[in-house]
Amino acid sequence: MIMPATNPKKIIILTSPSGGGKTSVKSRLMVALNKELSFSVSATTRKIRGNEQEGIDYHFINEDVFKKLIEGKSFIEWEMVYPGLYYGTTVEEMNRIWGEGKVPVLDIDVKGAINVKTQFGSNVLAIFIEPPSLEVLKTRLQKRGTDSEENMMIRINKATEELQYKGQFDQVVLNDDIETASAEVIALVKQFIAN
Repeated sequence: MIMPATNPKKIIILTSPSGGGKTSVKSRLMVALNKELSFSVSATTRKIRGNEQEGIDYHFINEDVFKKLIEGKSFIEWEMVYPGLYYGTTVEEMNRIWGEGKVPVLDIDVKGAINVKTQFGSNVLAIFIEPPSLEVLKTRLQKRGTDSEENMMIRINKATEELQYKGQFDQVVLNDDIETASAEVIALVKQFIAN
């Protein structure tokens, strides 16, 4: 067990459908509370995009390595988010952040977030960033320009499914304005880590 019962460790989770704005909110949160929080870098089997950097945005690994980590119980959560694309949060990453005396911030998919919340209960603040509508989500994904039309439709269909889980989160923050949504998340996190 990575969390001693006598000294419960806190976790912040931000989740949303792809294009919902969790990465933008996370960036603002990390700047506002950089002394208290540390971003948990997920492992993924997907290819590096644009200006992403190894060890900063993700730990980019191949599928064989990822599956060996699963077998070794090296993840607190992992999911095959899209066919052939795995994402996960390692025990090692969580212990590194707790060892620094900080609270890890996980930017993970909806099912992974529910899994972590189930394991760690009230030590987790799980925030669902809700897009204003599926149309807005589609526009954001098009502006991002990183997906083919086919991949975009896969993401929209997945978003439709993920929105059905928002009631399982501690807080739902509507992201129709990034500054407002970020301010709301920062206030929620401040309150949670102060208790």
